[in-house]
Amino acid sequence: MTGWTDHVVIAPIVVPMLAGAAMTLTGDRRRRLTVALGLVSTLLLIGLSVSLLVVADRPEVRIYRLGDWPASFGIVLVLDRLSAMMVALASVLGFAAFVFSLARWHRAGALFHPMLQFQLMGLNGAFLTGDLFNLFVFFEVMLAASYGLALHGSGTARVRAGLQYIVINLLASLLFLIGVSVVYGIAGTLNMADLALRMQDVAPEDRALLEAGLAVLGIAFLTKAAMWPLGFWLTGTYAAACAPAAAILSILSKVGIYAVLRVWLLLFGYEGGASAGFGATWLTLGGLATIAFGSIAVLASQNLARLAGASVLVSSGTLLTAVGMEKAAVTGGALFYLAGSVLAIGAFFLLIELFERGRDIGADVLAVTRAAFGSGEDEEDGEPGERDAIGVPIPATVATLGISFMACALLLAGLPPLSGFLAKFAMLSPLLASGGAAPSALAWVVTAALILSGLATVLAMVRAGMDAFWAAPAATPQRVSVLEFLPVALLLALCVGLTVGAGPALDYTTAAAEALHAPADYIRAVLPAPEDER
Repeated sequence: MTGWTDHVVIAPIVVPMLAGAAMTLTGDRRRRLTVALGLVSTLLLIGLSVSLLVVADRPEVRIYRLGDWPASFGIVLVLDRLSAMMVALASVLGFAAFVFSLARWHRAGALFHPMLQFQLMGLNGAFLTGDLFNLFVFFEVMLAASYGLALHGSGTARVRAGLQYIVINLLASLLFLIGVSVVYGIAGTLNMADLALRMQDVAPEDRALLEAGLAVLGIAFLTKAAMWPLGFWLTGTYAAACAPAAAILSILSKVGIYAVLRVWLLLFGYEGGASAGFGATWLTLGGLATIAFGSIAVLASQNLARLAGASVLVSSGTLLTAVGMEKAAVTGGALFYLAGSVLAIGAFFLLIELFERGRDIGADVLAVTRAAFGSGEDEEDGEPGERDAIGVPIPATVATLGISFMACALLLAGLPPLSGFLAKFAMLSPLLASGGAAPSALAWVVTAALILSGLATVLAMVRAGMDAFWAAPAATPQRVSVLEFLPVALLLALCVGLTVGAGPALDYTTAAAEALHAPADYIRAVLPAPEDER
C-alpha cells in the first residue's frame, strides 16, 4: 500500500485515543471543550467507518503494517468486510451513547467522555488487529474503560454488579493470557494468518497441547460472549449500568463473538488440517443452551433493563449456534442478524431510560402481581366518572415512545416486516434447504430454538409494554429532550434502513462470511509470497 489514504485503516484507533487523552488532560472543569472534542471524534469515527465499509467491499484485503515491519515480526492491522462492519457498528453506538449522555448522564460521574473514547479505541483495535497478542492488549483497553462505564453514576446496585463484572472479566483475561502463552510456546507465532499456515504442520505430539491452549483461549472469548454457563454476569451488569453506558457495553459481548468468528474459522476451518472443525459441536450446543437460558431469562424478567440484558444473551446464543453450523450461508445470515441486533438492543437500552422516567420504583413487579392475583380492590369501587372512562389519554411523547418500543419488540423477536425477521429467515433458509435431502435433526432443533426464542421475546415485550404504558404508567408525563430521543431514532432508522436495503446488506454479509470460511485471501494478504512483495 502507498499513499496517505492507506493510513485511514489505523485512524479509528488513533482518533479516539487522541481525543480521550486530550479529554483526560482537560478533565471535567472545561466541559464544553470536552463535549466539543467528543462530538468531533464520534462524527469523525462515523465518517471513517463509512469510508472503510466502501474500501472493504472489494475482493482484496487491506493490510497496514506499523513501522513497515513484516507481519511475522511487527504489528499488523487487517481490514476486511467483517472488521469494517464491526468498526461501523461500534462507531454508531458510540455516537448514540455520546449524544444521549449530553442530556444529563455525563454529569452523573467523573470522566465519562474519556472513558467512552478509550472504549471505542479498544473496540476498534480489537476488530482491526491481526495477531492474538494485540487482540489481548485491545481487549484490556476496552475492558478497563468498560469498568469505569459500568460504575458510572455510583449507587449500591451499580457498584455490586460492576465489581462482579470486573472480577469475571479479570479471570477471563487471565485465561486469555494463559491460552496465548501456550499457543506461542507450541506454534512460535501469534500472528493469526501465520498461525493458520502452521496449523497444518504441527507435530502430532504437540497438536493436543496446541488445541488445549486454543480451547483455553476460546473459553476466554466465550466468557466475553456470555455463552451459558459463562454469561451469568451479563444481565445484572447491564441492568445496573446507566443508559448510555449500557448501550455501548451491549456490543462487548459481540467482541467475543467476533473473536470466535475470526480465530475459530481461521484456525479450525476447512483448511485447518487435522484440527478442522475442532469444537464445532460445543459451539452449537453452547449456543442452543444460551438461547434457552436467555429465553427463560426474558420470560422471567420483571425489570425492563434485565429484559434487555436477557435479549443480549439470546442474540449471543443465536450467533454462536450459527457459527457452529459451519456453513458460509448461515454465517452470512448471522452477520446480518448481528448488525440488526446490536442496533436494536442499543436503542432499547436508551429507550428504557426514557419511558421508565417518573415511574414508581418496583412498578414492574407490582404490575405483574396485579396481573396474576388481581388488584385487591372491588371493581365497583370508585366514582361513576372513573368507572365509565375507558382507556387513558396518550400524549404525543408517550405515543412516540410506544411506537419506538413496538419497533424494538419486532426487531428483537424477529417478526416481519423488519430486519430481525429477514435475518432469521436468512439463517434458517440454507439450514432447511439441503439440496433435495431432508434437513438434519440438528437443523430442526436450531429452527425450533429460533422460533421459540422469538415467541418468548414477543410475550415478554407485550407484557412489558402493557405494564409500562397501561398498568403502571409514569406518575407524570415523560419529558424527553431532543438530545435523548435523537440517538434512539437514529438507531431505529438504521434498522429500518437494513430492512429496506436488505439485498445489498445480505450480499455484503454473505461475502464477508465466504471470506471467513475460505481465508486463503486473508492469509495471502497478511503474509504475501516473496515475489508478491517485489
